Formats: sequence, structure tokens, C-alpha cells
Amino acid sequence: MKYDYLIVGSGIYGAVCAHELSKDGRKVLVVEKRNHIAGNCYTENVEGINVHKYGPHIFHTNIDRVWRYVNQFADFNNFVNRPKANYKGEIYSLPFNMYTFEKMWGVKTGEEAKAVIEKQRAEANIGEPTNLEEQAISLVGRDIYEKLVKGYTEKQWGRDCRELPPSIIKRLPVRFEYYDNYFDAKYQGIPIGGYTSMIEKMLSGSDVMLNTDYLSDRENLDKLAGRIIYTGSIDAFFDYSEGHLEYRTVRFENEVLNQKDYQGNAVINYTDRQTPYTRIIEHKHFEFGDQEKTVISKEYSMNYTEGCEPYYPINDKKNTECYLKYKALSEKQNKVIFGGRLGEYKYYNMDDVIESALNMLETL
Repeated sequence: MKYDYLIVGSGIYGAVCAHELSKDGRKVLVVEKRNHIAGNCYTENVEGINVHKYGPHIFHTNIDRVWRYVNQFADFNNFVNRPKANYKGEIYSLPFNMYTFEKMWGVKTGEEAKAVIEKQRAEANIGEPTNLEEQAISLVGRDIYEKLVKGYTEKQWGRDCRELPPSIIKRLPVRFEYYDNYFDAKYQGIPIGGYTSMIEKMLSGSDVMLNTDYLSDRENLDKLAGRIIYTGSIDAFFDYSEGHLEYRTVRFENEVLNQKDYQGNAVINYTDRQTPYTRIIEHKHFEFGDQEKTVISKEYSMNYTEGCEPYYPINDKKNTECYLKYKALSEKQNKVIFGGRLGEYKYYNMDDVIESALNMLETL
């Protein structure tokens, strides 16, 4: 065997493992089925702008050791995520905060906003929320639900809000103050020069093979290393023996525009049901660019089909039960470690991925 470890996937989980193992003197081979490293946080230079090829990735964390860790490989700017919502031309502040409530209802204090929300919740006669619609109305009232939640969420998930679990909306911050930083995080920013450069440094001590589909050549690749860290889809690893896990996927329409600015903000959500895309990303604003041109991406949420990129696990009861069957199979694999968003069928923020990888490595 030529290597101590074979790592399948060059995204953040794989890159952390590769760096730590090679630093510890292990010989590491990373195989990646795409023609580039860095997984979904890959950034590509277009017209001098670092374009987030697979959607916006804003690094944020409250974990000190994770922040120290990433700063080994990149300098981070002070970008703060302040997305906006566009409802039929009306612009609202996100996450939901006093700027949102003031524009919607004309209220000036948190107590006034809470009173409006409580009145609308009572009118809807909601007890313990049983679906996303009831949860959203309980949190922010019917007006905000109808304008800023319902259309966007149904486009994103392809289902009526009454068919979605209440847990989805619980991730959204609601603030009764004039504070519009989306992430309540101690550290936040974008790596100067893009994520690809950061991941490249993490992989510098390892051998990397691009355009290599592990599952298509598993027999030969397995012979190269004593152990395997697998970050691909867990159901694909087991040849879908327990069924297919479900995902939502995303399609992007990218445009280079011959103007300095398009929308004045990095991210604007389109929350009406009639607009087909969920949001527009203007990439130069992540790094405070002043280039003469700008690059925008319109994001469309879709059902996952084979050949698409799996983005968001659908962690409903059926899929969770299916995943647990695969997890049981994975625990019988002596040579293979499963990790990351696809390997664990879990929606991870980037800092959570790094923390998970570091914790796993400490057990080896």
C-alpha cells in the first residue's frame, strides 16, 4: 500500500483530515470526482471577482479553536452578512428585526412588534405548532409569513409550508432590536482571495487526483491505502441497498454584467411565489470589490435527480429512518470512516464541519 489514508472528496472535511494527517507524518491521497478542489465552497475567479460557484459561503463561528484553525490558511475580511428580502419590489431587512417590523407595521419598539405578532398568532388560533406555517406565524405573525416566508420557503423546498416540519423555520433569527447581522457569531468573514486558495494550502502536504470517481474504481483505489475517509453520499457507497436518500438541489444562472454594481448587496432573497428564483447573489460584495464589472448568480431550488449536486438533506421521518440503516452499515466498516455533509446526511455549517473533522481525528 502506497498511502496510509485515502480521502474521498476535497471539500472542507476532507481537507481538514488531509492537512492534519499529513502534518502528523501520514502519507495521504485525496481523490476528487470534480475537476477542481474545495467541494461546494469552491471559488472561481471571473473578471477579477471570486465567484462562489456553488452558492454563497460565509464563514462564521463561535468556536475559538475553529477560528484559530482557519486563520492558519487564510486572512479573513470583516464581511458581515446582512441579506435583504425583495417582495414584489418592496425591500425588507433580514433576519427579522426591528427594521423589518418597522417597515411592515410602522412600530418603533420591540414591545409593539411583539404585540402585533401575538395578536396575529391568536387570530390564527395556533397552539403548539405542528408545521412550518404555524411555527412561522407564531414567531413573526401572519403578515411577515405571507410576504417574506411562505413563497421563498415553498420555492426552496418544493412543498406547501403546511407539509414541512416546524423545525426548519426555527433556524431563522428573530430579533426585537435594530440588529441586522444574520449570524450571531463571535467571528465572521470571507477568506481574502477566496476559499479555493485556502483549501489549496490545506491540501499542500497530500497527493491529489482530480476527475477521479472513487465509486467507479473502488477496487483499485482501495488497494492504495490502509484506511479510507469517505465524504461522498453514504447511500451511494452502499449502492443504495436501503433506498435513495432525498435531497434538494440548486441550479445557478450566472451573468457577467458590464456595470460596477447590480443590487448593492451580496444577497437578496426574492420571497414572492411568482419569481422563479429564490435569490440573487452579487459576488463582488463578499470582498468589497470595486471592479468595473460585476457577476451575479440567480439561484433556483429544484428536486434532486441523478447527475445533480445534492445540497440539502431532507431530514424528514422517512429519510432519517433510511439514513439510520446506512449508519448501522457504516459502523461495520473497519477500514472506512464516514464524515461530512453527505457522509453523515446532515446539513452542516462550515465551522461545524471543521469541528466534526477535528473531533473525529482525535479519536484515531
